[in-house]
Amino acid sequence: MLVNMTNFEIILFYKYVLIENPAELMLHQKELQQRLGLKGRTIIATEGINATLEGTTEAIDEYLKDYLADPRFSDTHIKRGSGTGQAFPRTSVKVRSEIVALGLDKSCDIDPNQVTGKRLAPEDLHQWIGEGRELYIVDMRNAYEHLVGYFEGSILPPMTNFRDLPKFVDSISHLKDKTVVTVCTGGVRCEKASGYLVSQGFSDVYQLDGGIVSYMEKFPNEDFLGKLYVFDNRIAIGFFTDDPKHRVVGKCVFCKESSERYTNCLVNDCNRKFIACEDCQQKLGENFICPAELGCKEKTRVS
Repeated sequence: MLVNMTNFEIILFYKYVLIENPAELMLHQKELQQRLGLKGRTIIATEGINATLEGTTEAIDEYLKDYLADPRFSDTHIKRGSGTGQAFPRTSVKVRSEIVALGLDKSCDIDPNQVTGKRLAPEDLHQWIGEGRELYIVDMRNAYEHLVGYFEGSILPPMTNFRDLPKFVDSISHLKDKTVVTVCTGGVRCEKASGYLVSQGFSDVYQLDGGIVSYMEKFPNEDFLGKLYVFDNRIAIGFFTDDPKHRVVGKCVFCKESSERYTNCLVNDCNRKFIACEDCQQKLGENFICPAELGCKEKTRVS
């Protein structure tokens, strides 16, 4: 029997930098990724690039030689992790107005190259937490991402998407003179979010450098509880989940038992992500839709 010894890797990176011709870079990235057999998502805008890609280790190495040779991207923080070759169904390279959509009016848009929070290394945040330093971690991810994992004691705003940030800021206005640390998956949202807080008068704002994934790699099952939601077929990732220190914080919305299993509402115009155990999904069958408290508009609800 033949054994497949191919090693796959997933890389996650972004860079805020002026790109004068996004369409030109898009064509180059598309050709390069397709030639190397990479799959994933890449968003390019005049403000920078944001990507998650999977391929063999050899292909990833070749890709990074090309990418990092560009002076605009030479100091990009590349986060590398193991893959299976199944994280993405295809290659997607697109030009957008923003690499992460905050959706602010242009008169008050945030350029992270001009204004952003101070970078805080995972090691420093770990030390601050251990010392019991007064700080407030604000999670800038979507509410459904919080369901499976979060920093213990962090502020979890009920945002449906990143564009909701301006609506949420007033609720933390009492922290304007406190130490605030913004966190997100890989850091790209924190660059803008921390800058936005600075623009709104917050005086001591940090962003977790490299995002939650970098913290989890260095300090698995410490401070960040549960797993990390990711935007690919892995859905949620953890490190050393058989470690006794790993805590399952997710709960099935139906039976309330511990679970880290994400699924989607079967109603097409809802498609909401939530956590539900396999037993409940099998029991409910065709009636497997959001429970009423999640806000599904379907008339026939799960009792």
